[in-house]
Amino acid sequence: MKMSPIYLLSLLLACVANIAQANNPKEQYATDKREAEMRYAEDRAICNDERNQGQRMKCMRTAKAENTASLSSAKSRMREQSGKSACAGCGKVTAVNVNQRKGESNALGMIAGGAAGALLGNQVGGGSGRKVATVAGAIGGAYAGKKIQESANSSTTWNVDVQYDNGQRGSFSFERDPGVQRGDRVQNAGQSIKRI
Repeated sequence: MKMSPIYLLSLLLACVANIAQANNPKEQYATDKREAEMRYAEDRAICNDERNQGQRMKCMRTAKAENTASLSSAKSRMREQSGKSACAGCGKVTAVNVNQRKGESNALGMIAGGAAGALLGNQVGGGSGRKVATVAGAIGGAYAGKKIQESANSSTTWNVDVQYDNGQRGSFSFERDPGVQRGDRVQNAGQSIKRI
């Protein structure tokens, strides 16, 4: 049997349309839903032709049950197909918290600050006043040296919380601003994340 070129072309176009539809679960669901609704309309028309009211009602219930089952099956297929095409390791940023971590100080900061404060205190006054100013300068300088060293050693961290598409959660910590904010879509990149 020889096939005409027009028939072959229409067959090819139908195959391409089916493949494209299969790649989009929502479009496939819409097609399945339309087909189910058309079958349901045909079944109701057949049921309306039934003369016995009891048989007509039984026919309508059966038609409704078949329609509900068809729609449920179409939804299940759409969810299944959507799940397969979902991005692995993708999710949404749910929170970005910036934390200032207090720096630590050691004896070096206190000693240097105390020495500088004592030197400055020794410049003030004379006699016993000079001694009091030197001690006060040393105490104040030690405290200031401690605070300066803590400030110099402090650091900022960015903690990013992610809700993955598969329902899991993740949390990531960064030393520098990761450039993401709440609501951004992200994907795993090794032990970190990147915005997509």
